[in-house]
Amino acid sequence: MKTPVAVLLSGSGSNLQAMIDKVQAGVIEADIRLVLSNRADAFGLTRAAKRGIPTAVVEHGAYPCREAFDAALLAAIAKSGARVVVLAGFMRILGPEIVSAFAGRMLNIHPALLPSFPGVHGQPDAARHGVKISGCTVHFVDEKMDHGPIVIQAAVPALADDDGKALGARILALEHRIYPQAVHWLCTGRLHVRGRHVHLDPADVPPADMAGAGPCLVNPPLEQGF
Repeated sequence: MKTPVAVLLSGSGSNLQAMIDKVQAGVIEADIRLVLSNRADAFGLTRAAKRGIPTAVVEHGAYPCREAFDAALLAAIAKSGARVVVLAGFMRILGPEIVSAFAGRMLNIHPALLPSFPGVHGQPDAARHGVKISGCTVHFVDEKMDHGPIVIQAAVPALADDDGKALGARILALEHRIYPQAVHWLCTGRLHVRGRHVHLDPADVPPADMAGAGPCLVNPPLEQGF
């Protein structure tokens, strides 16, 4: 049986689209039960609706405090039956109640190689710093922003004339590959957290074809279909 998943987002939802495509291709063992946003104008809601996925809006400004907002999020997720929560550009910090409720079952993606350059400006911060390698990180969510145990990272070259937009586009292409992979691993029970280390159960799966991806390093390696 496929694992029921809720996806939380605040914007365009390109990572959501990558997941939807892999789910509908039969690559990810997940059933996206809900796409939820704190913004009614988030284009990710349109992406979901086009594929017949239920959507919900829980506007943070409608609640007097973060605790009340989190309670509304939890209620919406519980109603969907989701067992896994995926943050795909959800631009709100979640409180301890919701993080605890989905401990070990909530993933986030960050457009930098954590623990370097956390926060909402990961790509431009890395470009301004003059790094030579940048990338993206999928991690479990804990009580601190961009802090939880790391599942998978992808590294790409950072060029001397890059700004945040140019570097971000190079990173985004790999976000669309590693995030669906991480969701699949979680939904199939292959991830195990021990301290800060995430262990991946092996599987007899051929490696992904990385032709056309450009210079990059992904670890753990992507599997066929991703």
